[in-house]
Amino acid sequence: MKKAIMFKLLSLGEVKDTFLKRFKRYQVTNQVLFVDDNQFKLKSDHFIDDWDDNKKAQVICDLRTCIMEGGKVIGAFEGEELAGFANLEGCLFGSKMEYIELPYIHISSELRGYGIGKKLFEKCCEEAKRLGAAKLYIAAHPSVESQGFYKAVGCREAVEINEKIWSREPLDIQLEKIL
Repeated sequence: MKKAIMFKLLSLGEVKDTFLKRFKRYQVTNQVLFVDDNQFKLKSDHFIDDWDDNKKAQVICDLRTCIMEGGKVIGAFEGEELAGFANLEGCLFGSKMEYIELPYIHISSELRGYGIGKKLFEKCCEEAKRLGAAKLYIAAHPSVESQGFYKAVGCREAVEINEKIWSREPLDIQLEKIL
């Protein structure tokens, strides 16, 4: 890693229109997990995620809304450059009101593999506890690589499924992390 990574809770004013300007959300997927007959199975599925300016603008809007509604956005910075970010929504849900959603956690493609994602995930867990959560809820990208990351940080299949979250991306794997 070139420089030390600094993690910071971001204010609304820090999530500017240019927040994701140099951020590279690029991921090649060749295999995905899916649920069939209550079991995880693997299949070939080739696609590329690469955010354009419109997608970046939508993500910035989502992050600003999150902050305005009591949620948290955490940035990971290498110097002045955004290396990664994540956010926690501001409301608890579930039958015991113990879940909080982690909608986004991304590391810029050129900085993956240095442990930034794991550290950012740890920061999210700490902040989620401060917000009163006992569990993180993640609708996770089905790629083998993404699922490997979530397994490595201790996530498991969600006990409760949030239908509203699931309906946004029905191919995502619904996970939880006990805090």
